[in-house]
Amino acid sequence: MKTASRSNSWNAGDICPANASLLIRFDPEVIKPNDLLAELKAIEAGGAASTKSLNTRILELPVYYDDPWTRETLMRFRDRHQDPNATDLEYSARINNYAGVADFIGAHSGSPWFVSMVGFVAGCPFMFQMVERDKQIQAPKYVRPRTDTPKQCVAHGGCFSAIYPVRGAGGYQMFGITPMPIYDPNQTTSYLREFMILFRPGDIVKFRSISRGEYDALVEEIAKERFFPKEQKVSFSLAAFENAPARYSREILETFDGR
Repeated sequence: MKTASRSNSWNAGDICPANASLLIRFDPEVIKPNDLLAELKAIEAGGAASTKSLNTRILELPVYYDDPWTRETLMRFRDRHQDPNATDLEYSARINNYAGVADFIGAHSGSPWFVSMVGFVAGCPFMFQMVERDKQIQAPKYVRPRTDTPKQCVAHGGCFSAIYPVRGAGGYQMFGITPMPIYDPNQTTSYLREFMILFRPGDIVKFRSISRGEYDALVEEIAKERFFPKEQKVSFSLAAFENAPARYSREILETFDGR
């Protein structure tokens, strides 16, 4: 089966994992479908995923929460929202039983997020909050989708946070915006020269809340090609996380120094 190479010894192209499915594109002249199916079944029967670890990385992502661009956009589409009298952040904070927007932002940025898949739109990460199930942020999509969403908007639908790589239609609740491009088909962004997509399945994301001043400064640094995201290699153990989600996630964040 052929694969497409990329940096950091990560392969993609013909194998595309999603949250509840796995797409495999193959050449039937090279491998017979029944042989491929037998191989996949053997892999599946080889052992529980919880017994294995994943060599991955923690990646810090600055987010300007409650920014003026997503706020302006969401206000244009209140007739499509569950609560026309509240912003997306206000609504999401209330239905998740937080005292207010500040507490909700603290919860969203205070825990790590696991990238379970990348796709739907090129470079879009779907991220699962690494906390106990009863503490996971939940928010429904808009009643009717918007026809506009700002580029690099950090948003949430169901149990997944996501980032819109490009401007376009969407239905997720909008929380903020990151100054970091996550998709660059021209590969002119300093940290996307080797590969046009930032995220890969298995990444652990650490959101960092930033101010308007820091947002503007980072936009300038990125434009001057002087910015590189903070990241650190880490070994992720599914068994350890499932055994004690809060403690394991806290330990991961405590070891992160952005090297």
